[in-house]
Amino acid sequence: MNLTRAAEGQEYIVRQIVTDDPELDAFLFSLGCYSGEPVTVISHLKGGCVISIKDGRYTIDRDLASAIEVQ
Repeated sequence: MNLTRAAEGQEYIVRQIVTDDPELDAFLFSLGCYSGEPVTVISHLKGGCVISIKDGRYTIDRDLASAIEVQ
């Protein structure tokens, strides 16, 4: 399952980042979003969602949210 289908307010563990773009992978890593890290969807927006990773909150678009596989 990816973050576009995740329930709001529930904590998930990042399983993998599904992308062929090394810049996107590096960007997510800089946010602290990598395999094994907990992530919470704060709210879903029309064009993406607001997530909480470590001590930060970020607004990401739908393409980015769909690249983050969680369990």
